[in-house]
Amino acid sequence: MLNGASLLVVDDEAIMREILHSLLERQGCRIRLAASGQEGVEQARAGTFDAVLLDVMMPGKDGLAVLEEIRGLDDAPPVIMITAFGTSKNTREAFKRGAFDFIEKPFKNDDVLLVVRNAVAQQRLMSENRVLRQNLRAQAGRFSDIIGHSPRIRSVFEIIAQASPSRATILVSGESGTGKELVARAVHANSPRAGRPFVTVNSGSLPPDLLESNLFGHVKGAFTGAVSAKKGLFEMADNGSIFFDEIGTVPLETQAKLLRVIQEREFRRLGGLDTIKVDVRIIAATNVDLQQMVEDGSFREDLYYRLHVIAIDLPPLRERLEDVPLLARSFLTKYGKENNKPDLELTPDAMQLLEAYHWPGNVRELENVIERAAVLTVKRQIGPELVPDVVKASPSFQLPHFDMPPDGIPFRKIIDDMEVRLIVRALEAAGGVQKRAAELLRVKPTTLNEMIKRHGIRARASRTGAAASARVRAAAGSTDPGPAGSRSAPLMSDLVEAFDRRLSRAD
Repeated sequence: MLNGASLLVVDDEAIMREILHSLLERQGCRIRLAASGQEGVEQARAGTFDAVLLDVMMPGKDGLAVLEEIRGLDDAPPVIMITAFGTSKNTREAFKRGAFDFIEKPFKNDDVLLVVRNAVAQQRLMSENRVLRQNLRAQAGRFSDIIGHSPRIRSVFEIIAQASPSRATILVSGESGTGKELVARAVHANSPRAGRPFVTVNSGSLPPDLLESNLFGHVKGAFTGAVSAKKGLFEMADNGSIFFDEIGTVPLETQAKLLRVIQEREFRRLGGLDTIKVDVRIIAATNVDLQQMVEDGSFREDLYYRLHVIAIDLPPLRERLEDVPLLARSFLTKYGKENNKPDLELTPDAMQLLEAYHWPGNVRELENVIERAAVLTVKRQIGPELVPDVVKASPSFQLPHFDMPPDGIPFRKIIDDMEVRLIVRALEAAGGVQKRAAELLRVKPTTLNEMIKRHGIRARASRTGAAASARVRAAAGSTDPGPAGSRSAPLMSDLVEAFDRRLSRAD
């Protein structure tokens, strides 16, 4: 704990300085000594220390005055007061001025070491917190366009920070409107290529021939209308990054040429014979399941694995609703400035509506809602009346109210039965299509599939509401009723049926 700690000992008695120096040096500490209060202040200003051991009674500038000056320094170290005159007045005054702890002479070595260890531990913890805050501020600046503090989005920040310095290809997946291009730009901005071009390819909006011409360029006469040679986007992005928005829309014939660029870092212009070498980092984005496309034969497997070196999965907004207030305030600031309406804010009722909505259009939809409200409002506060009807109509789903029985409830059994009921109802509403049921439950299809397997829910049976209801009720009734008078089993059935009724109203 003390090994490597930097300590300052301030005492006018030479013997005391020697004792403390010998004791602490044996623990691996680096010690600086000061024979007067003024010298102690000067050394504290000139160096960086994990803790200061300071005598109270010294001629000239006494320990209390030195304490006050040291505590006034930036990143002031904890100060341990040492005195043979440990009166309550001295103790109170020392703590009042910011002393960490107090040791009386004569002292035991173990007592000194214990206090010093505590002081050093606190100082190191505070230093780590300062560094963490600085890193977070720096990170917020580096990812300033990606807004959020939820665990899911913080994990995205971490991957960006780790992956940016390399030249590895990156595949960003996520639903439309989640901010895939913002992630790509953040990767580029935090990479050694930051000062070089960042080129975006909107591959889905171009026919194959025109897409290849845009990517690789062409020579004069390569096709009708090619009256002069033209550089492609890969050449324009040389030494920088190229971003393929919706990579899944790239035709198979173009995928083969794209694979060659990734593997060989070279290509030929359309109609040309010369090989052009480039150093380009490729970042691709998709809102579809590329693995499924590989299985269907519409996406090359070798290209998929070349792109899937580093994967960044952007969560939909419904899976990080805790970020909605932060995003909403950011968009309010942005569109308030654009419309000369500073200091706009949402009322609590309006914010509650935004937080209850499932946001199928993700962050882009939220931004549109806030922009609309900022344009239309005539007041500083934006209320529910400016929230679109589709957002206000979002069904609110709440647990049924119940009184806790005196002898408790089988919590896990109730939760499992409710989970089964919700999955069964979602599958019924989706006609047995798991992907649609996952959308209704706002979970990933893979998550729903795992839950179905865990509970042993059969897809065919799930389409028959009566059979499913009977199975759930049987499960609820099979619970051990417990002691006489226990309402555990009836309570479970009541909750499941109430849950079922509420879900029916939400359909």
